[in-house]
Amino acid sequence: MRPRLGIYIHIPFCASKCSYCDFYSLAGCDELMPAYHKALLEHIAESAPGIKNYEVDSIYFGGGTPSYYGAERIGEIFDLLKRNGNVRLDAEVTVECNPDSMNPAMLKELRQEGVTRLSIGVQATNNDLLKLIGRRHNFQQAERAFRDARRAGFDNLSIDLMYGLPSQTKSDWAETLSQIVEMHPEHISCYGLKLEEGTKMFADYYGSPILPDEDEQADMYSYAAEMLSRYGYRQYEISNFCAPGFESKHNLKYWNLDDYMGFGPGAHSCVGNLRYSFVKDLKQYISRVSHKVSIVDEYERVDTLERAVEYLMLAMRTSRGVSEEDYRRRCQADWQPILRTLRAFAEKGWAVEEEGRWHFTVPGYLISNTLIGILLEAQANGRAAYTPWVDRAEQAERKISLPKSEDELFTELYEQKAGAHEA
Repeated sequence: MRPRLGIYIHIPFCASKCSYCDFYSLAGCDELMPAYHKALLEHIAESAPGIKNYEVDSIYFGGGTPSYYGAERIGEIFDLLKRNGNVRLDAEVTVECNPDSMNPAMLKELRQEGVTRLSIGVQATNNDLLKLIGRRHNFQQAERAFRDARRAGFDNLSIDLMYGLPSQTKSDWAETLSQIVEMHPEHISCYGLKLEEGTKMFADYYGSPILPDEDEQADMYSYAAEMLSRYGYRQYEISNFCAPGFESKHNLKYWNLDDYMGFGPGAHSCVGNLRYSFVKDLKQYISRVSHKVSIVDEYERVDTLERAVEYLMLAMRTSRGVSEEDYRRRCQADWQPILRTLRAFAEKGWAVEEEGRWHFTVPGYLISNTLIGILLEAQANGRAAYTPWVDRAEQAERKISLPKSEDELFTELYEQKAGAHEA
């Protein structure tokens, strides 16, 4: 039996740049779409021999705005993967969409091509907030796009939301969640606003008193976890909630340290003990692919110790958490220091053991950055140093530090390793 593989396709084009966004995405570059599409197909075709060693069970078109790129181009990419790779019939195939670039014809075409899941960037239900953060749609358009997706035959829909927006209150956030739950999506992602340098919102709102502070964001996060649980949405990762059986299979590959390959500028891959990424520049990517020049930007072999650190760091972001059996198998390390630390967390209400697996509680998720750091210290030292970390964790609880987003977490992993190599 071949091992499983996830594939990520980066589509860097957008109709316009949102005020908060610091992802690698470009607006006003539509004239480069044909050249990029040609380069992307060529890159995937060249990688076919490696892909054929696997069974592809998840494909994720992210961005940017894949729905803006068009159903026809997405279909051509998917067809190439099906021809040159072993794509399973039950593969999860996700396309990120924005409501303003969704229409019934496009959705029908995506469904006919075999796309099984859509991740829709709604972000808010208040039209004033949507305008403030630079979104091109209003909530009525989002509702219509959602209904169109259902009519096109999609039975696995995810909605992205943001909290901690300027002037947003807990009451506003509660109303947003209520309206979204009424739509009955299978999956909901909730991300706290983080102002990133270089974005319009950073320039406009950094230090502004109209931004909810970390305590207010923490209240919103806790409310979402409690409220969504009441409506049957299970929290399976720090920021993600789903109806039973609708976890994002592709995203779980990242948390489980499973193999995945990325294609496109800035895309990352992790295959076995190899970790690499491609140039984060659209024009360079196109030029290098067409001239048969290497597009690899960073490349490294991940040793056993690094793998153990990543396993603990990523697994504790999920509701599945860690178990003694998994930890010993993956990390080949002593479980006792981890167990002692987790038991101490449990006494504080930050972690819980269920059916032999340890995971954080909602209060634990809120200070997970600190708690994971303490677990990594216990892992490295081979023991749990109780006195110093108790003060540090309780101080973090008093001054809430919201969990890192997926992009922050993976960026941090790469920067830490780059710094270690330079040293």
